[in-house]
Amino acid sequence: MSVRKRQDRNDQEQLLISDTNNQPTRHHDEDRQEPSDLRGDWGNIAILFFLYLLQGIPIGLASAIPMLLQNRGASYKQQAEFSFAHWPFSMKLLWAPIVDSLYWSRFGRRKSWLIPTQYLIGIFMLILSMQVNRWLGSNDEGGTVTVAPNIPILTGIFFALNFLAATQDIAVDGWALTMLKRCNVGHASTCNSVGQTAGYFLGYVAFMALESAEFCNGYLRSEPSDEGMVTLPGFLWFWGLVFLVTTTLVALFKRESLPNAERGGEEHMELDIKQTYSLLLDIIKMKPILILTAILLTVKIGFAACDAVSSLKLIDAGVPKDKLALLVVPLVPLQIILPLVISKYTTGPRPMEVYLRAIPYRIGMTVLAAAVVWFTPVMIYNNHVPYYYYMILLTNYGLYQIALYSMFVAVMAFFARVSDPAVGGTYMTLLNTLSNLGGNWPTTVVLWMVDVLTWKRCSINDDNTCSNTTDQEICTNDGGKCNIEIDGYYIEIVICLVYGILWYQWGKHKIRYLQNLPLNAWRVVRRQRAHTS
Repeated sequence: MSVRKRQDRNDQEQLLISDTNNQPTRHHDEDRQEPSDLRGDWGNIAILFFLYLLQGIPIGLASAIPMLLQNRGASYKQQAEFSFAHWPFSMKLLWAPIVDSLYWSRFGRRKSWLIPTQYLIGIFMLILSMQVNRWLGSNDEGGTVTVAPNIPILTGIFFALNFLAATQDIAVDGWALTMLKRCNVGHASTCNSVGQTAGYFLGYVAFMALESAEFCNGYLRSEPSDEGMVTLPGFLWFWGLVFLVTTTLVALFKRESLPNAERGGEEHMELDIKQTYSLLLDIIKMKPILILTAILLTVKIGFAACDAVSSLKLIDAGVPKDKLALLVVPLVPLQIILPLVISKYTTGPRPMEVYLRAIPYRIGMTVLAAAVVWFTPVMIYNNHVPYYYYMILLTNYGLYQIALYSMFVAVMAFFARVSDPAVGGTYMTLLNTLSNLGGNWPTTVVLWMVDVLTWKRCSINDDNTCSNTTDQEICTNDGGKCNIEIDGYYIEIVICLVYGILWYQWGKHKIRYLQNLPLNAWRVVRRQRAHTS
């Protein structure tokens, strides 16, 4: 249940109106907005959609790896270690000013980074396809781990892959602000949500299904086979080629234009690296940004245990990983439609009201998810998962998606509304990075703490608490089994639940305070000019 940085700019910061001579003049009422007009922008929307789809492929793959690792004997601490592979999207602020200020003007401000980055992603996938199976480890026919997964190498290579994807994201987010007309920039949020969802579906759900021999034999083959129709090396090889081909097409046939008055662009600041980092510090020091930072870095703690651990606990309880991934398939139409529906309620001046209403529901769905995990061993008998159980999971996941997407679309609309368009790339990247970091650091912590908070004991030796790998091996070699007496997952669920309730009482007042601020309270360029004049 991840998720993610994006943009939505339905607010028209400066409206062009006609004077008595029918010449466009600039109106300074920033709180007014111009209706969307998609004429001339359909092609640009299609390009943005496809670029975000490509971005979703490595994100989906990085989400599939923990499922594969869980079946290869990885511990929750090792899962926590691999979760660092997702961190580049929470760190991209460190190099975003470089992407925003260094470029080859004849080639294009965003294309200067987009094209080489996507070429590198394609090449990286081709090289990765040759070694990934060895690093994932292997099991014998009985499911016993024969070669342990190499977590440090896997973490490093997927961290590098996501680093490139995050750099591509910086370029695309910035390009969206100038590729579309100002009145249409709000549709970049839809391109982001729908495109990235489609890419995530291909990289995670489609891969997990086609990689599963059981699924392929049951639904796609007339003659059974011991392997799925797709392997991870083959999947990486295919998408590596897709990246290389499509990047070449964008490089040759899509020109990048600078913002102008006709497209609704404000004066764009040309800054070197030093000036860009200085501007970034000025943005961070603004009081509204400091309050928003505190909100973004703490709000998702209340959902962290549910988001990060629940699916892994279901696999431990006997739910097949491919069937778990396939539960997303019936929800794909919902995931595509939700941003479109929710955006109707977030285009006004108070998008965060939707955000606030979703938080209590998401807290409640966390409790429901924990209850499903609790009763899963009872409902699964002799490795048989009944259909009604899948319906329970599907209902729970669908309801959770509604709350998740409501918060996601609302906060992205708010980011787009308050961002200073004169420095849109840096401003949007800052807010998106904070949002991502607020989800990633709690995920890593709760994964790490599951084993710490879990109490185990060997079934044939009460003195053996199975507190480390050595004790577990001793218990197994003696013919015993390490049984869980207290599951750290449920301790984390209770802690997160209490925290979430307390946070909501504090956070709702802060969020409404920020939402009621005038737009000029978020402008950094105007303040700088006021101080220098």
